[in-house]
Amino acid sequence: MIDDRFLADNTALQRPPVQFYFDFSSPYSYIASEWVEAVAARHGRRVQWHAILLGVTFQAAELKSPVSHPIKRDYTLRDFERSARFAGLPYRQPEIFPIATQNAARVFWWLHDHDPARAVAWAHAGLRAYFTRGVVLNDGEALKALLAESGIDAAAAEAAWSDLTWKARLKAENEAAVAAGVFGAPHFIVDGEPFWGNDRQAQIERWLANGPFKGLG
Repeated sequence: MIDDRFLADNTALQRPPVQFYFDFSSPYSYIASEWVEAVAARHGRRVQWHAILLGVTFQAAELKSPVSHPIKRDYTLRDFERSARFAGLPYRQPEIFPIATQNAARVFWWLHDHDPARAVAWAHAGLRAYFTRGVVLNDGEALKALLAESGIDAAAAEAAWSDLTWKARLKAENEAAVAAGVFGAPHFIVDGEPFWGNDRQAQIERWLANGPFKGLG
């Protein structure tokens, strides 16, 4: 007799994963990171995580961060916290925001190529630390302390984020994201269909359940 869990896991492996693009400095990425796995799993899908740099996608799309526009800044900061509360998540607006996240992202890809699950665990640790405790991920010492707290060899991680191999890997991932049409985070691609923003959860869930919406595809 075949275990139902095996069948479910095997189905998830056969169906295309949900592509999830995030930046460690994106509040909406933090919120989305807390629901994307559960939504995908409900529909027999896996999630493929992609750490990227929003600055690269903004530049490619000729965009700016919404907090850089005075008319949007107060509303956007308010919406970050409100959206987290709506999702039932803890949130504390970091005092230093936004920040450069290339080192945290390089560590993600370094871990990913050895153990994708550890990379996802690191993504959760980094996002939660920045958006609930204000851990400044662009500070080398703070980043190493968080890595050690997360059970990751901090010295090896520092060597990785300084290594040309992982610098080139992140650059390639950013370029691939832009080529795929990613212009912000969180950004999802489901069966070739792009969805941008944490507020697209309901649409993603319906797409996973029923396929393309009437009138599309």
